[in-house]
Amino acid sequence: MNRLILDYAKTDLRVPTLEIAEQWHGVYAKHPEKPYLRFTPVKGGARDRDNQWDWHDLGFRAGRTNVWRDGSGGLKLLSSAVPPQTIHAGRLKALVLDWAGTTVDYGSLAPARTLQQLFAKMQITLTESETRRDMGLPKKDHIRGILSMPRVRDSWQELRGHTPSEADVEEMYNEFIPLQFSCLAEYSTVIPGVAEALQRFRQRGLKIGSTTGYTRAMLDLLVEQSAKNGYSPDCSLSPEEVGAGRPLPFMMYESAVKLQVYPMAALAKIGDTPIDIHEGLNAGAWSIGVAGTGNMIGLSLEDFHSLSESEREARLAHARVELQKAGAHYVVDTLADVDAVLDDIDYRLKSIGKSHKPLRKKHMQ
Repeated sequence: MNRLILDYAKTDLRVPTLEIAEQWHGVYAKHPEKPYLRFTPVKGGARDRDNQWDWHDLGFRAGRTNVWRDGSGGLKLLSSAVPPQTIHAGRLKALVLDWAGTTVDYGSLAPARTLQQLFAKMQITLTESETRRDMGLPKKDHIRGILSMPRVRDSWQELRGHTPSEADVEEMYNEFIPLQFSCLAEYSTVIPGVAEALQRFRQRGLKIGSTTGYTRAMLDLLVEQSAKNGYSPDCSLSPEEVGAGRPLPFMMYESAVKLQVYPMAALAKIGDTPIDIHEGLNAGAWSIGVAGTGNMIGLSLEDFHSLSESEREARLAHARVELQKAGAHYVVDTLADVDAVLDDIDYRLKSIGKSHKPLRKKHMQ
């Protein structure tokens, strides 16, 4: 890089000798006090606002082909195709599905009931809204979120004499794990219509990924149980495998790697919580909410159908609105209803692609 900088500088300079006197190790970083090369530019040659070149200027011009200095020393954008418009998907290539409440465990009952049981052991009775507000987060983060709620925090202080600490979070989480394992298989039933929907998705040529807030060990149990009932995604990921869970997008990124799919606009995240929606949006993917089978209603299939028709519709309407508020591109009632949404996404992606000229391979190297 040093030789490249010096050779490039000689095209603009008339000096007896030219060498680099100092270096600052960094990525396009300027020296905090002075430039590395100081000289008077050739009249009419390239220069910055202070009539001085520095390592950053030379390195940036010599090492990058898509950015150039304009006449005043500022940066000039050479291509109007900025991310994510640099490459278009053309069509959907993969779906990343949530687990509890989307593909298995109608009503997302396993985590909710376990959390309520956990806090009941501490003599704190959680409401449904308190239990479900942060559903979709990694379970330790979910517990931390519940303990931060004013009513729960005040109850904890009254019972234990201090506000919840990180040590309390760890204690609760360690108790949560065996409780969740004890009932997970009971709530692993595949939601009606999911297995058939999976077949249709694959007939479209879609790959199927999955993400969760469960631990890897819990997810392994779900994967094993759901496979017996016709649901088996191509890959499954838990937060611990990527270093962080939802709403951060890292499980989505790793799903793209494992499924060998890009760009992110070629993926759609489908889930039943606002946290699922945020995960997809943060990854730059499509986000589709599932209103009827999961956390937003929170009832088993039997309990939901025992409601009056007007009550069912009222609850569905509320769930749809909440997922829309979270930023969902689309909201459906069940995963089995998503086919029309996939058609619409494909139509939009193809429409965008018609006016797009893909980068030639030599430009992408």
